[in-house]
Amino acid sequence: MTRKMLLALAVLPLATGCASTLAKMTETGFETRYVDYAGAPIDKFTAFHLDGWNPISRNQLVVWNGPNEAYLIKVWDTCRDLMYAEGVGISSTVRTISRFEKVRVGRDTCPIDEIRPIDVKHLKADRAAAAEAKRGTTTVAPTR
Repeated sequence: MTRKMLLALAVLPLATGCASTLAKMTETGFETRYVDYAGAPIDKFTAFHLDGWNPISRNQLVVWNGPNEAYLIKVWDTCRDLMYAEGVGISSTVRTISRFEKVRVGRDTCPIDEIRPIDVKHLKADRAAAAEAKRGTTTVAPTR
């Protein structure tokens, strides 16, 4: 396979639109600060099937490797359009994404600076608690 074909295959699972993902995040009223749930930096992770991604800032994105596994990826500041991209591609070597790989955003190639695993279990528990608190504050008791 050619390198371009491999890159195209890497982009397919990540071609999730960021607008719909961001809408889902704000519907619950819980603004996710992924940095708060990110662990210590790691060198690499195995990615058999990347399910989606969320832009976090000009140089950070979260990639989902299944429903219970996510990673905060920081790229060099040369990535200008990350917040507005409709799709990204991530290079990998034998299904391993490391700090030596690159994120492709439009015409930009953004080297990975840092990878941090996200504590998805804690994140989901906090989201559920926030949703429950929101439901609890909007409930009106019946009057007699």
